[in-house]
Amino acid sequence: MFLVLFFLVTFGAVCSLYAQVPDSTWGKEFENYPTFKFKGLFQARYITSLAKDVDVGGLHHVDHSGTDNTFALKYMRAQVQAKISKRTEVVALVNLADFKNDPKTRVLENAYLKYTFNPKIAITVGQFRPWFGIEETYPVDVIKSLEWSNQYAEFGKNGWTSFQIGASIGGTLQLGNLPFQYAVSVVNGNGKNQVSDSDNGKQYMSRLVFGISKKYGVNIGLNGGVGEVVKKNVYAWGADIVGNIPFSQKWNLDLQLEGKQATNHSLYTSLAEDERIGGINNYLVRGFYFLPNLRYEIRHKNLSAIEASCRFEYLDRNFSMNPNPRQTFTPMLGLEFLKNYGARIQVGVQMDRYKHQYENTTTYNGNLLIVQVQSRL
Repeated sequence: MFLVLFFLVTFGAVCSLYAQVPDSTWGKEFENYPTFKFKGLFQARYITSLAKDVDVGGLHHVDHSGTDNTFALKYMRAQVQAKISKRTEVVALVNLADFKNDPKTRVLENAYLKYTFNPKIAITVGQFRPWFGIEETYPVDVIKSLEWSNQYAEFGKNGWTSFQIGASIGGTLQLGNLPFQYAVSVVNGNGKNQVSDSDNGKQYMSRLVFGISKKYGVNIGLNGGVGEVVKKNVYAWGADIVGNIPFSQKWNLDLQLEGKQATNHSLYTSLAEDERIGGINNYLVRGFYFLPNLRYEIRHKNLSAIEASCRFEYLDRNFSMNPNPRQTFTPMLGLEFLKNYGARIQVGVQMDRYKHQYENTTTYNGNLLIVQVQSRL
């Protein structure tokens, strides 16, 4: 019922807006189009484990085996953005580095069409990252740490974040003097590059972002979602806040704080029926992270800026039944050689700590030293 209502509202908005456009503008809509923009990202890293008997993937080896250092290619992205009219664009993004794995459900990341009526309403259809938190609002190449948060990855497994297939409506509105952004999405919820939905259920999510202070870049985000997985109801919610404190023309402090909770249906469905205890909503995941990032603008021809950050993360995949929180500290130093992260080198340490450790699993304390280089093309 919600899905039908979603598309009825969309159809009504389209008809209403088109009715207001004079016929004489129809031909001009397609003048000087299409236009194309091409972008790319190269990102590679060297990883070494600083913990005994823990390999570069975080797996513990009681027999003292495993690879404790490696070079790795993380991203080799290519993106094309085709603007086929004043309001319509088609975007395709691939990560060629994913050919090193089984490429069946990888490689293709973004593949969507976006139609923008005006700043208040835009419709996106295809494979994209639905808004459900801070990290969905920017690409990996401008991230303030070495990698997406553990929380982002876990919620991606459950269909709320990362690349999903579906449709979305979003835009920017004004609530009195308070600007806010909104996004309402419906997705299959079973990840990217799938032939079809894994069941008849869909996941519905919304995000509101309120601009509290323009001077300090303070935005407060609220996220909520419901859905159906294997004919059972699931939910998710979260809240976040970002801000920026400018100490001077060259020094500023960027702050991010985000927390989420959801049904961990990916864990529930991975268990055999005789292993499950209670219903699907007995399995709950909860997490939050805090990321301060101090930036110094050098603005030299050979060095643009220096950044230092230390993200703290807390994640518990099953806190309601079998709590075993994972705490991760990631101190990092970054050197930016071209503005807007066009070229940079990052050095950081990822330190994982579990309440309970288990031999020969990735649920084991570890320390990874990572040196990462990137270039935005």
